[in-house]
Amino acid sequence: MSALAQPLAAPVVQSVDWLAIAPPTIVAVVALAVLVADLFLPEARKAVLGWISVAGLAVAALMLLPLLDGDRSTFCLTGGTRACSYTADHFTLVIQFLVLGGALLAALLSVTNLDDERRRVPAGEFWFLLLSSAAGAALLPASRDLATLIVALEVASLPAFALVGIRHGDKRSSEAALKFFLSSVTATAVSLMGISFVYATTGTLYLTQVAQRLPHVDGQLHTLAQTGVVLTLVGFAFKTAAVPFHFWVPDTYVGAPVPVAAYLSVVGKAVGFSGLILVTVVAFPSYADVWGPALAALAALTMTVGNVGALRQQATRAYSAVRLLAWSSVGQAGYLLVPIAAAGYAKAPQKAIGSTVAYALMYAAVNLGAFAVAALVGRSRKLNRISDYRGLYAGNPLTALLLAFFLLCLAGLPPGIIGLFAKVTVFSVAVDAGLGWLAVVMAVNVVIALFYYLQWTALLFRAPEGEPARHRVPAPLTAALALTGVLGVALSGAPQLVLRFAATGLF
Repeated sequence: MSALAQPLAAPVVQSVDWLAIAPPTIVAVVALAVLVADLFLPEARKAVLGWISVAGLAVAALMLLPLLDGDRSTFCLTGGTRACSYTADHFTLVIQFLVLGGALLAALLSVTNLDDERRRVPAGEFWFLLLSSAAGAALLPASRDLATLIVALEVASLPAFALVGIRHGDKRSSEAALKFFLSSVTATAVSLMGISFVYATTGTLYLTQVAQRLPHVDGQLHTLAQTGVVLTLVGFAFKTAAVPFHFWVPDTYVGAPVPVAAYLSVVGKAVGFSGLILVTVVAFPSYADVWGPALAALAALTMTVGNVGALRQQATRAYSAVRLLAWSSVGQAGYLLVPIAAAGYAKAPQKAIGSTVAYALMYAAVNLGAFAVAALVGRSRKLNRISDYRGLYAGNPLTALLLAFFLLCLAGLPPGIIGLFAKVTVFSVAVDAGLGWLAVVMAVNVVIALFYYLQWTALLFRAPEGEPARHRVPAPLTAALALTGVLGVALSGAPQLVLRFAATGLF
């Protein structure tokens, strides 16, 4: 009996490389430490929890450095066919850098926000939820089986629902959290059904094994396999806020605290796109003729709807600044989808995926900077309208110059060279893949986006109505603005470094 059981038990033995899993593990451990410390700290000293969280995220990001020397895999089967659930390759490290860096900047914004809203936002719960979500987001790009992928996706998403609705007594916040929750649960249900169909037809959850077995599925199960692939892709399209699955974005960003909206715009987007890349390029390459055209159509629809939605925002409407950034993020999601769609047509999909990763790195730095300025203005102008930014240069010249730079980067205009470089890179990938029509749609959308970005930028330097408002910049906000500003300027000086860093050795 034991002799028969031995061969079956052997392939299930897992190896653990603790260094490889250190970044998400450190964030998870700090989250638990913050939750426990919150029970014992008096109210007057709970501000220290924020700095512990910032330090934990910084240490987790530094733990990426020892992993640069080569690919590492862990939680592997030890049978004849080697398959692993966690892989720390170059793609993983780049996305983890984006996630942990984005979470760190969102945490810096949150330190000031919690100080302003200490009566409405419980500090311990907030930091625990933010760190838990960041741990799941850092785990996802390393996931190499469908079960771990979904678990990481939900660990990243579930705390985010609570973060959106964490302000006590705020009706908008509660409504935003409910809308976000319902859309995300729907996406998860669709993804799980798709994954179950894929597992039923291939008999495995490991991405590389799924890729090997899908082309050889029995003819009777072919329709089931196709349905599984489509449903899995639809579920991840929800997470990326691709149109028509974008309806939750504007209300969620407006209802959430500004730092949480900043977190969702960058880290939440990184989670969705890294998951989409893994299931398309790694797990379903044999279905490129299905997901390539589908993602190209989604990209065109998403960038168009997002930019038109941003264009329609009225400067005097309440929360119009955050709402414009929300619609802008939908439009940017369309640009991010273009290289993934191109990977379905390209002979070297790694180059196309590298363009998406490079664009995501650029977008993360400048979008977080724009949200940092929005958080600053929102401290004194609670309605955070675009019209509230009129004459910002007269009261806070450096802040106004930074916001102008960030908006020009998002628009793709000099001196925001990094934004221009990222858009040209995505444009060239589309043309190289034979998607000329998509490149034309992208060019039209870039022109549409120029109008509302430049309109906001011009407003910063107009004469203020009445006495110019002077905004006091707390130290954490100063640090966030400085980091994003320096990063944006440095990358604009050497934009080729981003593409080289993002595209080298993916997968």
